[in-house]
Amino acid sequence: MGDDRELARRHLVPHFTPAGAWNADDLVVIERGEGCYLTDSDGNEHLDGLAGLFCTNLGHGRSDLTAAAAKQMDQLAFYSNWGFAHPSAIEAASMIAEFAPDGLDRVFFVNSGSESVESAIKLARCFHLANGEEQRHKVIARDMAYHGTTLGALALTSIPRVRDPFLPMITDTVAHVANTLHWQLAPGQSVSELPCVTEVEEAIVAEGPETVSMVIAEPVQNGRGALVPPEGYWAELRRICDTYGVVLCADEVINSFGRLGYWFGSERFGAEPDIITFAKGVTSAYAPLGGIVARGSLVERVWDSPLAMFTHGSTFGGHPVATAVAVANMTAMRDEGVFAEVLANEAHLAGGLADLMDAHSCVKEVRGAGFFYAVELMRDRPSGTELTEDEFASLLPGGVLDRFVRQERVLVRPDSRGAAMLMLAPPLVADTAVIDDLLSRVDKVLDRIGGWLRAPS
Repeated sequence: MGDDRELARRHLVPHFTPAGAWNADDLVVIERGEGCYLTDSDGNEHLDGLAGLFCTNLGHGRSDLTAAAAKQMDQLAFYSNWGFAHPSAIEAASMIAEFAPDGLDRVFFVNSGSESVESAIKLARCFHLANGEEQRHKVIARDMAYHGTTLGALALTSIPRVRDPFLPMITDTVAHVANTLHWQLAPGQSVSELPCVTEVEEAIVAEGPETVSMVIAEPVQNGRGALVPPEGYWAELRRICDTYGVVLCADEVINSFGRLGYWFGSERFGAEPDIITFAKGVTSAYAPLGGIVARGSLVERVWDSPLAMFTHGSTFGGHPVATAVAVANMTAMRDEGVFAEVLANEAHLAGGLADLMDAHSCVKEVRGAGFFYAVELMRDRPSGTELTEDEFASLLPGGVLDRFVRQERVLVRPDSRGAAMLMLAPPLVADTAVIDDLLSRVDKVLDRIGGWLRAPS
C-alpha cells in the first residue's frame, strides 16, 4: 500500500486538498464500499457521513446500477446528443420531467454540477436574446454560495478563497446579496421585510432591471452551512423575478433527488423556478451526469427566435451509459420509497444532532433539513466565546479537525466557509442504526475538539 500512496503523491493532483494533507503519511486510499460504509486499502472501515460528496444517495455497492451501466455499454457505449437521440437519454429526460415541479419539462444533460450552472446561465441569456433584450446579462447570487468551479459558475460563487485567485479572469457581472443565515420571521413580520429578500430586489434595481438576466439560489444553501430559508422566501423570489422579467434558477446540484426528502428541494419550499440545475444524486454518483430542467416556454422561445437553437453543448452530455444509470437510480428511488424513509428519519438525525449540541459546549448551532446538516463550532457556547483566529486556522482547512474526523473514521466534511463547521449528509438509505453510528462517531469527534480547545496552549 505504501507504493500506492507514493504514486498518488507523485502523479495524482487532488481536488481542494492542501499539500500538507496530501503528502501526509496517513493518506487514505478508499478501495470499496457497501451500503453506507467504505473500506480503505489497510482494511479499515469508514462511515460515509457525506454520501461521497452529497451524491451517493443510494449508497455503495448497488449491483442494479452497475448492471444497468454494463448492459448499456454492451448495447451502445456512446453516441452524442448533437442532432441525435438514444433511448436511455430519452427515458432519463422523460422521468426527470415527470418528477420535476409543474411546468418544468425540458431537460438538457451535461456532466457535472458546474456545467449545469453554466447551462442555466446560458439558457437564461439565450432566452433574453430571443426576446430582443440583449442588455440582460447580469446575475444576482447570494453571499457565501457555492455554484461551481468553471469560470462562469465561479463568477456566481461567493466564497473568497475559491473565487479570489481567478478574479482577473471572471467577468464582473454578478451582484451578491444576503443569504438566509439567521433570517427568520419575528411574530407579525412579513418575509418581504427581511434583508435576505429586500437585498435581492434592491440589487436588481441598482444594477438596472433591464440588465439583469437571472437570480440563482439553492433551496438549502450549502456554503456557510445548510442554510434553510424562512417561510415564504421562495414565493418572494418568484414575485421579484416576475416583477422585473428576470429568470429564477434553483441550484439543486445537492438538493435534488432526495437529499431534502423530495425529488427536488424546490417542492419542499414551494419554489416555482424557471430552471433547476441538478447533478450528483441523479445517478447516485455511479456515473457522472448533470443537467438542467427548464420551463418549456423558455426553450420554445429560443427555438422560435432567430437563434433557432440553444447554442450550448458538450461531447458527453446525455451519455448513454450515464443516463442509463440515472434511469436505474431513479427507478430504485421511486420503487423503494427512499424519500419517505428520509422524511421518516430526519427527525431522528436532527434530534440526535441537537442532543450533541446540548452535550458539547463547542457546538454553536445545528442547521439543516432532510439528510443535509451543518454543525457549527465555537470555543464555548455558554460564555459566547468564539474561536480565535489562531484556533480557527489550526482547526481547518487541512488542520486538526481533519485528523479528528479520520481518527474516528467518519467521513463528514470539515468546512471553513465562513465558520468552522462539520457538514453531514449521509446516504439516503441510512437507517436508524446507521444514523446512531454516525451520531456516535460525531460525538467522539466533538469530544476531541473540546479536549483540544481546553488543552493548555
